[in-house]
Amino acid sequence: MPSLESLIIETGPNPEASVIWLHGLGANGHDFEPVVPELAFAKKRAVRFIFPHAPDLPVTINGGMRMPAWYDILALNIDRQLDEKQLRASAQAVAELVDQEREKGIAPENILVGGFSQGGAVAYEAALSYPAPLAGLFALSTYYATADSVQRSEVNQNLPIFVGHGSHDPMVPEALGQRAVEVLQAQGYAPEYHRYGMEHSLCLEEIRDMDAFCERCLSGECPHRVDSPG
Repeated sequence: MPSLESLIIETGPNPEASVIWLHGLGANGHDFEPVVPELAFAKKRAVRFIFPHAPDLPVTINGGMRMPAWYDILALNIDRQLDEKQLRASAQAVAELVDQEREKGIAPENILVGGFSQGGAVAYEAALSYPAPLAGLFALSTYYATADSVQRSEVNQNLPIFVGHGSHDPMVPEALGQRAVEVLQAQGYAPEYHRYGMEHSLCLEEIRDMDAFCERCLSGECPHRVDSPG
C-alpha cells in the first residue's frame, strides 16, 4: 500500500505529541476533524493530529462498490469475515506514519493510535504490533479482528487501551466491543471499557472520556504505563 494521504491539524507550533486517528468505512480523514477543538489535552500542549484517508477499495458487503476502506469486508456475521491481508497492509501504513512522526522528533511514548469502526480494527493491529512503546490506543465502536493472529509486541504489553462502544450500535454490536476487552484481558492487557447510550457514532460523553484518557497517557498518569510512578 502506498503512503497514506492525511489531513494534518496542529494545535500549536513544534508539536510534542501526535495522535493518529483512523476513520470508518466509507468516510475520510475529515470525519473526526470537528472533534479536535473539543479536546482539552490538546490545548495544554501542542499536538499534531493525523487523520489518514483510506484508499478506495471494492467492498463485498456493499455489492463490490468502491469506497474508502481499510480492508474488504466479506460478510457481516458476528465473526466479521474480512480480508486480513488488506487489514495488515493498512496497519503497516499506519506504522509508517508513526515512523514519520518519530523522524520529526516525536518520541513514540508521545504517540497515540486509534480509530473508529473499521479504523479501530486496524488500530488494534498497528498499535499492538508496533516495535516501540506507544502512548496509548483508543478503539471506538469496533472489534479486535486479528486477535488470533496479530504479532504482538512485548514492549507494548502495558499499552494503555481505551475501548468505547454504543449500547445500541446496529452496525457493530456491543458484544464485539465487549469480546475485544475479554480477549485483551486474556492476553495480559488492562483495557478500560466505556459504554454509551448511542448507536454507531461518537457522543460528547465519549469525547470527554477520551480526552481524559489521552491526558493521562501523555502525562504519564496511566497506571499500567511502563514509565508511570510506582
